[in-house]
Amino acid sequence: MSPPRATLDITGEVCPMTYVRVKLKLETLEVGAELVVRLKGAEPERNVPTSAEAEGHTVLARSVGADGVTTLVLKVGATDD
Repeated sequence: MSPPRATLDITGEVCPMTYVRVKLKLETLEVGAELVVRLKGAEPERNVPTSAEAEGHTVLARSVGADGVTTLVLKVGATDD
């Protein structure tokens, strides 16, 4: 059985709100769940995966579509909160 999966589209957001939205969503998910994030722009493409990994989550996949939208698949990890 595959882990539960949630989605979040932040293509209309700008930094620093991009990772704030992702962080809030990650906090609602169980450890081991996956979050598919759609984002757009150079700054979010750098900051979201880096910030997620710094907080103990894992980037499972990253792809860029013809429309310039990046799709990240994050696996929720344990945090020390």
